[in-house]
Amino acid sequence: MDLAGATREADGARPSGRHAVSELSGWDRGRWAALADTMLAAVRPYTSPDGALVTLPGAEGGYGRAVDGLEGYARTFLLAGFRLAGERGVDPHGYAERYAAGLAAGTDPRHPERWVRLSQHGQAKVEAASIALVLDLTRPWIWDRLDPAVQERVVDYLAEAVGDDTYPRINWVWFRLVVQTFLRSVGGPHSLDEMAADLATHDSFERADGWMSDGAERAFDHYAGWALHLYPTLWARMAGAADLAAPRRERDVALLDRYLQDAVALVGGDGSPLVQGRSLTYRFAAAAPFWVGAMAEVPSLPPGLLRRAASAVVGHFVERGAPDDDGLLTLGWHHAWPRLAQSYSGPGSPYWASKGLLGLALPADHPAWTAPEEPLPVEHGDVLRVVRAPGWVISGTRADGVVRVVNHGTDHAREGDRTGDSPLYARLGYSTATCPWLDDDSWLSPVDQSVSLVDATGRATHRTGMTTLEVGVVEPSAGEAEAAVAASRVAAHWVLPAADQQGHGSGATGDAADAGVLTVVSVVRGPWEVRCVRADAFAAGADDGAATAVRLRVSGWPTVAGDGLTSVVASLLGDGTGGATVRDDVSPLGEGARVPWVDLAAAPGAWTACLVTLHRGDGSRDTPTHGGAVTVDDATAVVVWPDGARTTVRLP
Repeated sequence: MDLAGATREADGARPSGRHAVSELSGWDRGRWAALADTMLAAVRPYTSPDGALVTLPGAEGGYGRAVDGLEGYARTFLLAGFRLAGERGVDPHGYAERYAAGLAAGTDPRHPERWVRLSQHGQAKVEAASIALVLDLTRPWIWDRLDPAVQERVVDYLAEAVGDDTYPRINWVWFRLVVQTFLRSVGGPHSLDEMAADLATHDSFERADGWMSDGAERAFDHYAGWALHLYPTLWARMAGAADLAAPRRERDVALLDRYLQDAVALVGGDGSPLVQGRSLTYRFAAAAPFWVGAMAEVPSLPPGLLRRAASAVVGHFVERGAPDDDGLLTLGWHHAWPRLAQSYSGPGSPYWASKGLLGLALPADHPAWTAPEEPLPVEHGDVLRVVRAPGWVISGTRADGVVRVVNHGTDHAREGDRTGDSPLYARLGYSTATCPWLDDDSWLSPVDQSVSLVDATGRATHRTGMTTLEVGVVEPSAGEAEAAVAASRVAAHWVLPAADQQGHGSGATGDAADAGVLTVVSVVRGPWEVRCVRADAFAAGADDGAATAVRLRVSGWPTVAGDGLTSVVASLLGDGTGGATVRDDVSPLGEGARVPWVDLAAAPGAWTACLVTLHRGDGSRDTPTHGGAVTVDDATAVVVWPDGARTTVRLP
């Protein structure tokens, strides 16, 4: 099945005036609807006889086949619900009947297709929220037409959320809240105290500039958009939330609006979202916050820009093989790559990507569909932006469409923790064109985008638990170039991992051994980062005073064969020896993965510096035009960029 071609054909069949509002992406509402209908048709052969379970092909998930089937039902139900709502109940494909039959069977404890109960498995709590959300969204066409006995069974199934204090205090608080809100709207059991507690927990996730951390740790990732900013807006529209949502709505929309100003700058010119954080197999769920912004009518971003961002993300995947030729989403990125999954992932898990098609819940006459598309920030010009909450500098270059993030504040841990680095969170850099290495060895000994102390066996230290020192834009002196600076300091440590690991995306736990203190300062401009590093306070046995026991390694961006990217690390200050590590089966983006690095003497108290570059094209602009590209004293670093521009920054 040529999914990209099929959706293009559907788009081309639309009147030219409809297509004109989508001239940047070519994705008008007809093409979006064709994608959704193709995806829903593709899962039909894997649906159980009475419709309660959608058990997709592939290896059994970490939670077993019963959960796999429930996930497949609930997550495709999201997509069917969006189609029904946006068409105001017009249902030529019979989605309402199909999923209503599944409700009747799944909630019947005597039926062979009965669902895992909320009290039996935690994952059922997640899926119950999707079911409740869609039942509210499609109330006139599904819930109101259910047999009263089925309604009673649905209430009984969902009611196990009430009084259950085992929901993790992360984005899961919304799963309990959404279920109880639906129950409240149909006269079912619910607890206003628990609902208030869940809202208060959500509010505790708020960080600077509208960002949300997924829990108490520095967990900044796509969950900020496809969960923590998605549910407040959708919940506020539920029948059982009107009085509770009214006093919150203005602030929730303001936070979403501010978050989206950063989020839209994180979409690459080719539509790729940032390849960072867990659950990346949800793929174009990354488009969800842009549709939520359109629903909430955020004031700072026009609907044409929000739709452009969403269309760019979805189009990126469709044009590169996801869904696959059979119309199915597999565990992977563009194609199947099971290593990308977390331990909780099963064959139905990728269908949380349905959230990225939320815009279909908006009718065709909504401004989100009728406003002309507007270019992404990286399509409009170069981007240099500081994001305070996660400790990120965003640098996007219009010439190649690559958006890079330099990271000095995110590690899915707390300051002072001594766990291993998660490749998904703790690397120094992420981008829309590269993926951190995800093989087992890279979890235990960081390779890409790291500054590490490396022992004689080649084992590298970890930076999780870092302290963020600074994230800001450098105010240039007269004649100097604007840049951004971010800095962090960490008690670098080796980790001997414990035998049992959770596998939910965080770094490895185990016994930690100190190596020394590393201070890293990143000065960022365009495709370049000048990375200044100082090593101090070596632990006993890690250094003998002459720095012979360990060496300092600065590594760059990971690329794969044939991606057209140039990744370079060049020593600017200190005696460095360059090299590269090459591996296969470490990235969902392809084989022939390569990471360049420079090894330097780990001289206590001395600053070293490297130029770290990522861009599309050859490396001709990576050699400094001046003899010395950086000079450092105790207080400042003067950077001379490869194009000859100059920036002066203060050092911590």
